[in-house]
Amino acid sequence: MAVDPFAELLRHLRRNANRTQDEQAGAINAASGRATVTRREVNRYENGANVPTDHTLGNIALACGVPLEPLLREAKAARARRREKNKAEAEDLDDVKRRTLLGGAAIGAAAAAEPWGRLAYALSKGSKIDPESAGVLIDHAARLHVAELNESALSLQARVEAHLDAITAALPRAGAHERALTIAAGETAALAGWVAWDLGEHDKATSYYGVTSECAKKAGHPPLRALALGYASHGAPSPAKALEMLSQAAQDVRGRGNATAAAWALGRYAEEAAQSGDDAGALRALDQAKFAYDFADHTSEQAWVRFVTPYRMDSLALSVYGELKRQELSATADSAVERLGGGLPESGVVVLGDLASALLRGGDVERGAYVAHQFAVAAESKPNTMGRQRAQAIAAGLPDTEHDLASHLLTFASL
Repeated sequence: MAVDPFAELLRHLRRNANRTQDEQAGAINAASGRATVTRREVNRYENGANVPTDHTLGNIALACGVPLEPLLREAKAARARRREKNKAEAEDLDDVKRRTLLGGAAIGAAAAAEPWGRLAYALSKGSKIDPESAGVLIDHAARLHVAELNESALSLQARVEAHLDAITAALPRAGAHERALTIAAGETAALAGWVAWDLGEHDKATSYYGVTSECAKKAGHPPLRALALGYASHGAPSPAKALEMLSQAAQDVRGRGNATAAAWALGRYAEEAAQSGDDAGALRALDQAKFAYDFADHTSEQAWVRFVTPYRMDSLALSVYGELKRQELSATADSAVERLGGGLPESGVVVLGDLASALLRGGDVERGAYVAHQFAVAAESKPNTMGRQRAQAIAAGLPDTEHDLASHLLTFASL
């Protein structure tokens, strides 16, 4: 018996996220905050034996980063088919069209990446997107920016690009939500570029950053360009170019409601200035970043700034003080360790990596090696973007007595 198109769609969603049925159940439960879905139930959804409730579909949409409305429509169609006594005779033309799309009709490069993307694109010719679906897309874009702190670029790439497809598919019917979705698309494209750059796909990264800048222009939202410039500055052809890009980013985030973005742009400027030998410029920018962050709320400003946690600001300060070999390094390191506490929160691996590098560059080799061991363990359990680059930097700064650790980090960086 042929698998129902909706069941096939759910299976493709799970596979696109690189999950087993057990993992998919866990992701759905994480989205809902309740352990109500089991592997057996996911299996029943995917073989057509059961159709998820609308409430569960909302959690599936969140877990997979896709629009909710197309899922609701397809679920409704699936339920209608189940009520028919004879599916072959009752199948209507719309169902045939949907099955054709799922089979591989060519409808455009961006939306054709996965069956659900093609379906969402096809349905985009229908009514305007509803506020709930728009909210799901926008919120998930922000969640992905947080995920990059505790997830490797390799595992994150498919999810980010899939979500960009989802937003792209929704834009033609965005209506009153067009500006908000355009900004979310730009935020997602910037992250896709960051992930591509981390994986060595530099031309691809440049293209994504260009798309982000176009979204910023269309939406009239300069902070979005600041995001693209901040990410792109890591791959700038020269220190002078990186500083130029970050200076523009800092200009783009002036004004109310941009305190977190300003703190990040200024912190990155300080980091690059320190590496280029501009001690005074680095310290001045870092002080400005700290001042801006005193007025910031990274949970309520632009969606993408959610990754600029207090831990991330610790990381930037450590990088600057370590590069400049400043006496403030020791106190900043103590504060960062105290903030981390006994667990490993979001940004924790990033802080450990930058702390180890900073201590080694600052001359506290014994403490730096100790933290490097902690980073090695944490980075393997919670990979993050730029984890490989941090591992390489740490390995280069370790003393000869830590040969085994250096080799281990270099092996990790090559994976």
